[in-house]
Amino acid sequence: MTNLELHAPALAGLEGDLASLRGDCARMVPHWSAPDRIVSLPVSPSLIHGVTVPSRSARLLDAMSEYGD
Repeated sequence: MTNLELHAPALAGLEGDLASLRGDCARMVPHWSAPDRIVSLPVSPSLIHGVTVPSRSARLLDAMSEYGD
């Protein structure tokens, strides 16, 4: 029988606080890139079509107080 052991690196601050999360984000900043500016133009409502929401999803959102009230 083969003993397969997988070792993942420990995640720093997995149960940490906001300061550890901010530190993790600060360390990742050099790996992210963002465009200088994004210009979005308004879209005419007549061009928006074909969007359907499953009834299950609509009921779920309706039951959530942040969205329904």
